[in-house]
Amino acid sequence: MVKKWLMTALFVLIAAGPLFAANMAGEGVILGKARVVDGDTLRIGAIPIRLQGIDAPEIKQTCRTEHGVEWACGRVVTQVLTKMVKGRTVSCIGTGLDKYGRTLAKCSVDGQDIGAYLVENGLALAYRKYSSDYVSAEIRAAHSDTGFWSSAVQTPAAFRVAAQQSTKPPNAACAIKGNISKGGRIYHVPGSKWYNKTKIDPRAGERWFCSVSDAQKAGWRAPHG
Repeated sequence: MVKKWLMTALFVLIAAGPLFAANMAGEGVILGKARVVDGDTLRIGAIPIRLQGIDAPEIKQTCRTEHGVEWACGRVVTQVLTKMVKGRTVSCIGTGLDKYGRTLAKCSVDGQDIGAYLVENGLALAYRKYSSDYVSAEIRAAHSDTGFWSSAVQTPAAFRVAAQQSTKPPNAACAIKGNISKGGRIYHVPGSKWYNKTKIDPRAGERWFCSVSDAQKAGWRAPHG
């Protein structure tokens, strides 16, 4: 009778909304309907969850087949994950928080480990930097040319670095590069000597400017000569 009452109570809680037992450190159980953010990130209620042990292509990332055909592998992974969790209860076991404050967790739906499913189907990589849990699944997918393994794919980590260190402005009207080097804060206008070779990394405090006056007001100077 007690067991039946507990199961009924749990069902009511899930139906009413997500059930959180995770503590402030992100450790514990999170149970509920999930919304997909990208190929390796979910939200259950207000809790952002980073799937532990995998790294999926970013939404804007593309892959290229052996015949040179480009396809939106990042969006495909997101769509597959969305279909996988839609309308179902997702169960996550949190193990901590990442540097962005997201809960790191292994999650499953209908008893299927989501991370394992994505890696086994060539839709995500084993994130060896943080875990070896899915390495064998990745090797099997690679050997059988499953998913993006049948294409030329840049690792998501490399894609993120390349996206941060960009040579093209996010806004064509703001194409002046504010670079930081040993010589200080230097701006480079389009057509200048070092413009094409200069990369901008916002993580290092570098930025784009819309005008020379904007760059100068922010403390950047023109290159000598």
